Amino acid sequence: MSLPALPAQPVRDPYHVYLDSLTSPESRRTMRGCLDRIARILTGDPAASGAGLPWHRLRYEHTVRIRTILTEQGWSAAYVNKHLVALRRVLKEAWRLGLLAAEDYARATDLAPVRQARLPAGHHIPPEVVGAALAACEESPAGVRDAALIAVLYSTGCRRSEIAGLRLADYDPAARSLRVRGKRDKERLVYLTAEAVGLVERWLAVRGEHPGPLFGPFTKAGTLRPRPLSGQGIADILTRRLGQAGAPRRTAHDFRRTFIGELLDAGVDLATAQALVGHSSPATTARYDRRPEKRRREAVDRLRLPAPRPLA
Repeated sequence: MSLPALPAQPVRDPYHVYLDSLTSPESRRTMRGCLDRIARILTGDPAASGAGLPWHRLRYEHTVRIRTILTEQGWSAAYVNKHLVALRRVLKEAWRLGLLAAEDYARATDLAPVRQARLPAGHHIPPEVVGAALAACEESPAGVRDAALIAVLYSTGCRRSEIAGLRLADYDPAARSLRVRGKRDKERLVYLTAEAVGLVERWLAVRGEHPGPLFGPFTKAGTLRPRPLSGQGIADILTRRLGQAGAPRRTAHDFRRTFIGELLDAGVDLATAQALVGHSSPATTARYDRRPEKRRREAVDRLRLPAPRPLA
């Protein structure tokens, strides 16, 4: 028995194939930016895109040079390595599409990650600053939403893209939980404090019980739009509310950093903290542990600077 003739499939661009394989819009946006920056390095064109670039022609000498140029930008190791991940993945798609020989693919992607020993970027947010930001949220629909949003950020440590992806069905008031979709579409449960639940319930009384995003934007006329807040929209809300409170600018990741630090300070074990914030590696969570820093500071506090006194 012979199979029917199959239609010829056009060879697809590995750039688009890779981006299509990503499940999160935030991931697609991030990795598209990485590939486009690499394309600008390769072409010298400040407006270049990775679409249509002959990625399958890259060899080891090219990818090593790309890695060197990326490290010379003064970026953090994590940021450079994110670009290297995008580069390896687009070459993998070129191999899967039959555009790149297996040996050439293996050699071109044999790149060591960039190593650095840097403290995590960002700031700890004191409780009084969070309280001031909540107090700055007026009794308007947008103010009630913003207070609930700040409470969720502070009591879950979620990434802003995860907050943006929350839907009403993800909220379980009985369990005080939210079902969160993180990186690589991994799901986890996070839990709200009793105070945060109260603010979320106030927001739901304004929002209504219709299905859809848990947090959405408002029109200028004050109507709630039936679409989720963007990650940038969440950042803008934090900037506005902290500014109204007279507090310094802080990011959603600062809330995440604070959440991890507070958990570890309270004696929560590293594995539990890792599960709550959705880190793949406990080493990532451990970088946010403030306890060794406190012990070092306490050790220095045992010293006393001698009083100024001239030698006899």
